[in-house]
Amino acid sequence: MDGEQIVVGTPPGPSTAGGAAGVAMGSGGGSAATGPVSLNTATVEQLDTLPGVGPVLAQHIVDYRTQHGGFRSINELREVNGIGDRRFADLQPLVGP
Repeated sequence: MDGEQIVVGTPPGPSTAGGAAGVAMGSGGGSAATGPVSLNTATVEQLDTLPGVGPVLAQHIVDYRTQHGGFRSINELREVNGIGDRRFADLQPLVGP
């Protein structure tokens, strides 16, 4: 996606995740700028602010969370329909359980 920034070689944290999400979003809601987005509490709108996640994929994440009683680890994100290895690698530093 044009304008997307992927930070490599730095530990994930609020400033790294917020900077990458803020640059990638442009239209963004401010939730990603404050730290990792919680897979267990984020709304569809908050998940939609993540790079590579649109409203349909955000809904899939919420549906998975509802059906399975939440995410116990970030690795469970791989089980969501529409999340492949590449998208998981992009989202991993930006989300938390």
